[in-house]
Amino acid sequence: QVELVESGGGSVGSGGSLRLSCATSGFPFSRICMAWFRQAPGKEREGVAVIDGGNNIQYAESVKGRFTLFRDNDKSTMYLQMDSLKPEDAAMYYCATRGSRWNFAVWCDPLAFDAGKYSYWGQGTQVTVPS
Repeated sequence: QVELVESGGGSVGSGGSLRLSCATSGFPFSRICMAWFRQAPGKEREGVAVIDGGNNIQYAESVKGRFTLFRDNDKSTMYLQMDSLKPEDAAMYYCATRGSRWNFAVWCDPLAFDAGKYSYWGQGTQVTVPS
């Protein structure tokens, strides 16, 4: 059974930091595309950062230089270190992977930041950054 469970959200002041975690099970975590998305109220879900089976990482322009994605293959867990947080970073954050149960995607491209390309999602963790 494929499972993705996010944690680590909370409320932090502008300029602060948070580290999100995405614990996974049920698929070959270390060799496939994984992604972080976020969704603020009234807005579309947007891609934040992705890592593929070759450990190539891409970031959305809005978070470059402030967010760092990394994963611990021994723990099958992906992380998102978020520094210099801004009020516009406030959202529900989700981790996701793409492909099917029998054919998980190794690569995140094409359309790495297209939420419609991802098949499995966690329940989300809320990040609040009061202005």
